[in-house]
Amino acid sequence: MRKTFITLLVVMASFAVQAQELTWETDINKAIKVSNKTKKPMLLFFTGSDWCGWCIRLQKEVLKTPEFAKWAKTNVVLVELDFPRKTPQSDAIKNQNNSLQQTFGIQGFPTVWFATATVKNGKSSFTGIGNTGYVAGGPKAWLAVADEILKKK
Repeated sequence: MRKTFITLLVVMASFAVQAQELTWETDINKAIKVSNKTKKPMLLFFTGSDWCGWCIRLQKEVLKTPEFAKWAKTNVVLVELDFPRKTPQSDAIKNQNNSLQQTFGIQGFPTVWFATATVKNGKSSFTGIGNTGYVAGGPKAWLAVADEILKKK
C-alpha cells in the first residue's frame, strides 16, 4: 500500500512539474525572436488574470494541464498579454499590451491569437493565423480547436 501511494505521488508530481515547466513570455520582442528561431507560431493569450472569470477558468481547465503543456512545447511559443486590475505592471508592459490589444482588435477576454511576426527596421509586423477563446470541454476540446487553427499556417 505504501509503495503504491509513493508511486502515485511521484506520477502526480511529474505531471505538476511538466505543467510548471512552460515558459510564458511577457516581452513580445523576445517572443518574436524565439518564434522566428524555432519556426513556431506564437500563442498570444490576452487575459485579465486577476479579474476575468473566463480567463481564470481557461487557465485552470486548459492552460495549466499536462495535456496542454505537452502540446504547447511542440507547437507554439507562449505569450501572456495581461490586463490586470490589481497586479502591478511596468509602464513598458502596459504600453506593449495596449498596443497589441489594438493591433489584434481585442474586445473581450480571454482571447487567444495564433500569429507569426517579422521585424523590419525595428518595427514588428504580425500575421494572424486565427483566434479562439474559452472552449468548453477541457484540454481535448480546446486543443482540437487550436490544431484546426494551426493547420491554416
